[in-house]
Amino acid sequence: MGVQVQGGADPINSRNASGVALLLELAEVLQQFRFERTIHLVGVNLEENQIEGDPESWTRGSRALAGHVRKLDWEIEGVLVLESVAYASDSVPQSFPAGVPVPVPEMANFIAVVGNEKSLELVSGFVRAIERCRIDLPHFALAVPGNGETIPDSRRSDHAPFWDHGYKAVMITDTTNFRSSHYHGPGDTLETLNLDFAVKVCRATGGLVVEMARLIT
Repeated sequence: MGVQVQGGADPINSRNASGVALLLELAEVLQQFRFERTIHLVGVNLEENQIEGDPESWTRGSRALAGHVRKLDWEIEGVLVLESVAYASDSVPQSFPAGVPVPVPEMANFIAVVGNEKSLELVSGFVRAIERCRIDLPHFALAVPGNGETIPDSRRSDHAPFWDHGYKAVMITDTTNFRSSHYHGPGDTLETLNLDFAVKVCRATGGLVVEMARLIT
């Protein structure tokens, strides 16, 4: 049985690069431990290469991976997708997509963890990791009905194909364009990111991975 951690790759986007950076840091840290379950650290591409008229084409990389995993009938405990994870500020207002059923914090200083109904335990597990590791990290947890069909923005990353194939998966995200004025623009650079915030997200993600993979002491 495996645990997958993914980072989306987009060469023109420093926010998505933040997810890849956390993926690499987790690989460096976790390699020194032994686990009962296998951990797969995966980077996928083609997340934003949409073909006109094909709404599913922008997740071609993860859709191919999820289909391959299902075809081989892998047992996967859960998939953690590190989206854009490093843009956060106490002075930037937060917006949100239509259809979110619970109040969203007003300021863009939190990390969001988004799952579907089947992935509720992963959502709760991320919150537990923050609390267990005593990380000062504001967070927003959301479990959407079904596979997120009523809130299309909840499907805008590489977790969605795993939902569609019946796997538990969550998206860990700074909410991208719902807070950052630099989204897909020339100002989307390392200098605009909050690296202290990203470190806390990395620690929380690592805490959840350790719980899922069952650390051997």
